[in-house]
Amino acid sequence: MKKIMIFGTFDIVHLGHINLFRQAKKLGNYLVVVVARDKTSESIKKKKLIHNEKNRLEFLQNLKLIDKAIFGNKINYYKVIKIEKPDIIALGYDQQHFIDKLENKIKEFKLTTKVIRLKSYKPEQYKSGNIRKKLSKML
Repeated sequence: MKKIMIFGTFDIVHLGHINLFRQAKKLGNYLVVVVARDKTSESIKKKKLIHNEKNRLEFLQNLKLIDKAIFGNKINYYKVIKIEKPDIIALGYDQQHFIDKLENKIKEFKLTTKVIRLKSYKPEQYKSGNIRKKLSKML
């Protein structure tokens, strides 16, 4: 079994996310999606989330593309990597947070996990920030 892991907030799941899940799933046969905790996401994004962490997790747990959806750790963001031992960590094309120590943590955990970047999918149309802006104009 080849385990792939991706991370994200997934507050407004859109076709860009579905494409991300599909790209990741093609890299192996077991997809683990790590859902960022509310406090972590809000501190990074500096915005209130639309859906709380429990709802975001439950939604992803019901998508057929995803084999396992779990919460990230509230304190040690890298701990889930040590526990799950993925073969590949697939990063979104624009993912920036918590990647600076990723390679070092993989070595520290004595894993052979590869880190790759996935391609964007119509980012001008399917980016959560852009969708959020459109929604706020509609309300």
